[in-house]
Amino acid sequence: MIGGKVDDKVIAKVVQTLNTHLPVERKTLLTLLTEDKPAVRGRNSTVYRIKRAELRKIANLISKEDYGKLRLPIYIELSSDYGRGIARVQGKLECEIVKRILGKENERGKEGEEGRDEIFIHREDVRKLRRELQTATQYAFFTSV
Repeated sequence: MIGGKVDDKVIAKVVQTLNTHLPVERKTLLTLLTEDKPAVRGRNSTVYRIKRAELRKIANLISKEDYGKLRLPIYIELSSDYGRGIARVQGKLECEIVKRILGKENERGKEGEEGRDEIFIHREDVRKLRRELQTATQYAFFTSV
């Protein structure tokens, strides 16, 4: 802390530490379905298993042609920039899956700056999504400094 203010570098470091569980590389649904023990390795070297039942649930929500495009786990992005109790999910397929899990198929997502779809969901929806896809979703923390 400098002069009573939290240093931006300190905040950035804390957020970086919070995200050490995120995978070094996300895997496609197609790849995970072929693995004996579907898993991704986190930046902290921990192996995070993804339940086969969740992979099958996801596979039933999208077309087979998209199995090679969807990367898992799905990130539930948390940032104070979104407002209290709001999270964001990005990606066309990811948004489609989230909307179907939450029963919001008719809601339109927003096309982001990079042409990628995004959806903002409230705390109750995050809980429901995590209950349905405990191992196929992960929290990702962000901050603007």
